[in-house]
Amino acid sequence: MQLSSSRGPFAAQILSDYAVSLRFEQLPAEVARRAKECVIDAIGAAVYGHEVAAGKAVMRHSTMAAPGSCAILGTARRVSAEAAAFANGVLTHAAELDSLRQPGSGVHPGAALVPAALAAAQVSGAAGAEFLTALVTGIEVLFRIGNATKHSAEARGFHAPGLTGPFGAAIVAGRLSGLDAATLAQALGIAGSLSGGLLEFAKSGDGGLVKRIHLGRAAQAGVAAVALARAGFDGPSSVLEGRYGFLHAYCEEADASRLTDALGERFETLALCIKRYACHIVAHTPIYCVQQLQSMHEIEPECIDSIRIEGASRLSANHDLKAPGDAVLAQYSVPYCVSAALLRDADEPSTFGTTLLDDPAIAALAQRVRIVVTDAAGLATRTRITLNDGTFHEASRHDFPGCPGDPLTREQLREKFMRMTRRLGRDAAPLFERLEHIEREADLSWLDAAIQGEPA
Repeated sequence: MQLSSSRGPFAAQILSDYAVSLRFEQLPAEVARRAKECVIDAIGAAVYGHEVAAGKAVMRHSTMAAPGSCAILGTARRVSAEAAAFANGVLTHAAELDSLRQPGSGVHPGAALVPAALAAAQVSGAAGAEFLTALVTGIEVLFRIGNATKHSAEARGFHAPGLTGPFGAAIVAGRLSGLDAATLAQALGIAGSLSGGLLEFAKSGDGGLVKRIHLGRAAQAGVAAVALARAGFDGPSSVLEGRYGFLHAYCEEADASRLTDALGERFETLALCIKRYACHIVAHTPIYCVQQLQSMHEIEPECIDSIRIEGASRLSANHDLKAPGDAVLAQYSVPYCVSAALLRDADEPSTFGTTLLDDPAIAALAQRVRIVVTDAAGLATRTRITLNDGTFHEASRHDFPGCPGDPLTREQLREKFMRMTRRLGRDAAPLFERLEHIEREADLSWLDAAIQGEPA
């Protein structure tokens, strides 16, 4: 699986060379725009994260952090770079609103990379253009590493974003910290030993909040790996493709050639996917289908006899939860999320919040959802709603608005951002507009005051 001989260059070295050499002027306009969408979406998700259990828990945890120069989004609190990256990573992922890649590859750029980049930029005083360039390099590396895993780490019981995230976070933090390519490669070698995250929460029926920690730890691990490399620690150059490296240790299948495939020629950033709903990504296409069907046919939920959802084996293996044990697992449950979408406003983040488990109508409808495994790939699903009189309506989708092939319009992104940032009141709209032009900023010191909202 190695890319080269034992003398290298190995993938970590090639990726690090790329990360320190990319310049903002080299970014196509569409790539820069997609990166800004990632930032806007992540910051909105972090602000909303204060309203849910994981966000409240991480804020309690953060009171133990020593004072520092880096802000926890949504508060006036400043802590160390590692503590801020952890808290902001948890906040961004807290409500299941953050971005990923499509086709899926076990990566969450918004929650893993943006918090690490913000922490490093606040320490270094980086300008907006440099911040955005560093984020693109992180996405390019993160997405290639995720793609090389063939999304197979979860077959072994690992939660993939906790494994891939530290590498991308190390890239953005290292770039913004001014590391040279050799030291950045050492940081990647260190990041490989700081990754982790188990999927047992999806099977045990409890402990769902641990999922949120995985993204906070990924962001924190990247920042820590850079600090350790600067202090003189090193890590194996073959960390990704070596015999006991990342791909061999964690993956059922892998393709090491994807680690550097078309690097510098094809921008993986264009594969960014912005979530539409505050739930797991596998529920998005059936939710979009039932939204459309309900609108077209004026379907009343009480008239539904059954719902059949056909899709990939992943739906049945991890997401056919008819009695989720907590709110996180309810967001993981396709039956619960589809039922909630029929009974409530699916575009409202709070629809998939703690009250999801408290609504007997959602619970009852979820029992009438049947998931059928087919040879469908990715997110593709076919959803059929059968009514009590025997009539049925069905729709098929392979993606949804927010996917690379159907990206959100500016107004759709703004609408999601405004929903996520209601706690900011009248400050939300100007924040969105300023983030749209983040590359013009001399630094990011203004961001703290703009996102404080209500006192934590």
